[in-house]
Amino acid sequence: MNGVIIQFFHWYHEGNLWNEFTEKCSYLKSLGFTAVWFPPATKCVLGKEGRGYDVYDSYDLGEFHQKGGIPTRYGTKKEYLHAIDKAHEVGMSVYADIVMNHRMGGDEMELITVHQVKEENRNEQIGEPFTANAFTKFTFPGRNGKYSQFIWDYTCFNGIDSIQKDNTEQKGIFRIHNQYGKDWNQTVSREFGNYDYLMGANVEYRNPYVVSEMKNWIKWYLETTHADGLRLDAVKHISVDFLQEWITYVKTELKPDCYILGEFWKDEAEKISHFSDQIKEMISCFDVPLHYNFFTASEKGKDYDLSQILKGSFLEKKPVFSVSFVENHDTQQLQSLESTVQDWFKPLAYAVILLMEEAYPCVFYPDLFGAQYTDIKDNKQVEIIMPKVEILPKLLEARQKFAYGEQISYFDHPNCIAWVRKGDSGHAGCVVIISNSEAGYKDIDLGKENAVYKDFMEQRDGEIKTDENGKARFTVNSQSVSVWIKI
Repeated sequence: MNGVIIQFFHWYHEGNLWNEFTEKCSYLKSLGFTAVWFPPATKCVLGKEGRGYDVYDSYDLGEFHQKGGIPTRYGTKKEYLHAIDKAHEVGMSVYADIVMNHRMGGDEMELITVHQVKEENRNEQIGEPFTANAFTKFTFPGRNGKYSQFIWDYTCFNGIDSIQKDNTEQKGIFRIHNQYGKDWNQTVSREFGNYDYLMGANVEYRNPYVVSEMKNWIKWYLETTHADGLRLDAVKHISVDFLQEWITYVKTELKPDCYILGEFWKDEAEKISHFSDQIKEMISCFDVPLHYNFFTASEKGKDYDLSQILKGSFLEKKPVFSVSFVENHDTQQLQSLESTVQDWFKPLAYAVILLMEEAYPCVFYPDLFGAQYTDIKDNKQVEIIMPKVEILPKLLEARQKFAYGEQISYFDHPNCIAWVRKGDSGHAGCVVIISNSEAGYKDIDLGKENAVYKDFMEQRDGEIKTDENGKARFTVNSQSVSVWIKI
């Protein structure tokens, strides 16, 4: 089965997402989607304005009156569970996005000891330790102990970005002193000296009570939602020791077939591979380097060497554990990791991830449905229009019908590359050809058979016939993709 994930949200999505999915899931299934990645369903510090990543209460899926209301940005718990049921009805798996790195919006202040560290080197201390007040106690009064009576206090965290001293709020990165030490967790990314801290109140995974609570929580979550897999946010900031123990628990005691996908945001495949090795290959990872290849290719146009499009990608290094994507909610315009692939190149990028042999592709919501939104940049309101990729449904159909069997690559020209999928017992296969410059062609030997081909993408008119030796010249338009199939 040629599995495909739909990332069914973007950063600026408006309206009830759970209900929208319920309405669209049959259509998505018809396009060949086998799994849906939903955003975090948990209650946020910003209530209905939160995107799920500013997590407040992991047990509140839009059920309790907290942070200004009952629903999350995406709807209520009942609607969320109904959306998952509908996905299962049509035969789609559900990957739930979960945020374990931090908490935000504490309910009570505590007097704690901290020292400030430098933003660019978290191992470097600024001044001496001091006492201050901070919102490090989470009691969840709206939930009132339902599902879990665990209270988070300062011993559950090792860093925070806001304190109050002498009735004045101070912002920065403050290392919290607790019985687990004065240093950051060491089994994390080495960016900024140590990248344990990302935002909010940073969870202390050397606290055994926290580890126990996170196991109890994921047991409750999987039993409640019946999600088929998990997308783990910001894993390079989380202790590898904890992740090994926690993921092992999920896969041995709760759900052996649980698909786990990590967001390890690095542009070097070697570093993603190292993390994958550390985690004993229990999870897959997004192919961030391949996304950056697409971004660079779209910026450089005909000056980019297409034959190198997979070079340095995680797909090239560990294809079985790689999830390929063109765009996501972090890379879209006006976001923190903005690296938007230009519109002209998106059909080519999607051809690569949808029609190649080893990729497990993830399609971004706006590329299928389009999107329009506004945000503030440099103190000005900016309006963004993301047009849908018009030929994306056709590429998805080509994946469903033809992209099977062994692949033979013709990556022998900087501006025009092709690959053949040989097909299998139930599928005929195809010839895919893309160009990032003028119209191009490839002479391809398909073996001793007479056959006639047409362009399934309907970009090229006419037919192509192989000669008596099974050879033919396959063509493609300027900055385009064609998928040639047997008639």
